[in-house]
Amino acid sequence: MTDNTQKMSFQAGEAKGRTEEKASTLVDKAGNAAQSAKQTVQAAGQQAMATAQGAVEGVKKATGMNK
Repeated sequence: MTDNTQKMSFQAGEAKGRTEEKASTLVDKAGNAAQSAKQTVQAAGQQAMATAQGAVEGVKKATGMNK
C-alpha cells in the first residue's frame, strides 16, 4: 500500500510541476504580447504626431505664418 501511495504522491507532484511550468509560459507569452502592443501603440502615436506636425507646418506655410 505504501508503494501505491508513494506513486500517487509522485504523480501528483509531477502534475503540479507541469501545471506550474505551463502557467509560467502563459504569463511570459502574455507579457510579450503586452510589450508588443505597447510598442505598436507608441509607434502609431509618434507617427500621428509627425503627421499632425507636418499638417501644422503646411498650414503655416500656406498662410504665410512660418516667418
